[in-house]
Amino acid sequence: MSGGPRILIAGAGIGGLALAQSLRHGGLEVAVYERDPTPKTRNQGYRIHIDPNGNSALRTCLPAQALDRVRRTSGVNGDLVASYTHQLARVMAQTFPGIPSDEITHVDRDTFREGLLTGLADTVRFGQTVAGYQITGQGRIRVDFVEGGSAEGDLLVGADGVSSAVRRQLLPHATTRDVGLRCIYGRMTIDETTDTLIPEDFNRGFCWVADEHGYGAGFATVRFRSRPEGASNYLMTTLVATSERLGMPDDKLFKLPPEDLRQIAVEATTDWHPAIRKLFAHADTDTFFPITIRASERIDAWQPGPVTLLGDAIHTMPPTGGVGANTALQDAATLSGELLSAARGEKSLTAAIAAYERVMLPRGFETIENSLRTADQMFAKAD
Repeated sequence: MSGGPRILIAGAGIGGLALAQSLRHGGLEVAVYERDPTPKTRNQGYRIHIDPNGNSALRTCLPAQALDRVRRTSGVNGDLVASYTHQLARVMAQTFPGIPSDEITHVDRDTFREGLLTGLADTVRFGQTVAGYQITGQGRIRVDFVEGGSAEGDLLVGADGVSSAVRRQLLPHATTRDVGLRCIYGRMTIDETTDTLIPEDFNRGFCWVADEHGYGAGFATVRFRSRPEGASNYLMTTLVATSERLGMPDDKLFKLPPEDLRQIAVEATTDWHPAIRKLFAHADTDTFFPITIRASERIDAWQPGPVTLLGDAIHTMPPTGGVGANTALQDAATLSGELLSAARGEKSLTAAIAAYERVMLPRGFETIENSLRTADQMFAKAD
């Protein structure tokens, strides 16, 4: 759309890239600035659940080539979410029969990001960290980079995650809170030996195992429909507990090498079912890392303008609901629809941003509250 607004996006995560795909496909000029030096993600997790809302948003945002690549490299569909005692007695199970073959139930984070980057080589600038922004005398946005230099556009979208520099400047009163849980991620490469160790249910979807002493563990496989070069099928493992239950402060936990983090998981499950112990024992040592589980505090709407936010930058949520990525994708679909409407002359850019924020804010914070309730349920026995 010649003469349409130029959109600047801080962050090439899931939401930022989906937004860029939709706007580029709609003919708008887009520039994405990402602090990572390469497309390979930082330690954020491995397997991402994609729900019906996420699938719908992907169909809305992605052009055919990118959507096809994402679908082809997604995981073989699962049909189960279940929970168990630490001795593998099933507590709850929900099945999802008849999932259409073109639906996506889960993806590998790195492979997903590569798919979302399809066709965006000239749009995404890696190694450029947005430090802040200024509104020029002409009402445009100029972003400044930590590495030096600046860029101008008509709208800045902060999609730069939980530590968003854009949010800190736009909404200095917005905060995230530590919900008190730490998650130690790891994974086990699936080969001829380890494949036989995986319980049947764990091959069908996400399975949660918990004891009565404050430890929980999540497991789910990623078996690629079409495995990318250099990738391996794997079982994602997580161990979740409070800092108190882990028995060490954060300043120690986050400095531990991967082999020590794996050993924490092994020792935490010494009295669990042998099948669980084998999974941690055979997990790839160098894949373990910890994260702090956080959630954004609800805030009121603000005056819409040439800066807005998307995904974790505004509504960071715990992974317990498996909906963080899906909510970011919904944000991208909603925002792109409004911006393309503005580009067609159907409304002003400010009106488009206001319409997006009226939908995004309540949706995001209601989803956070649902995720927190799920976390309470998952750890109910530890109280």
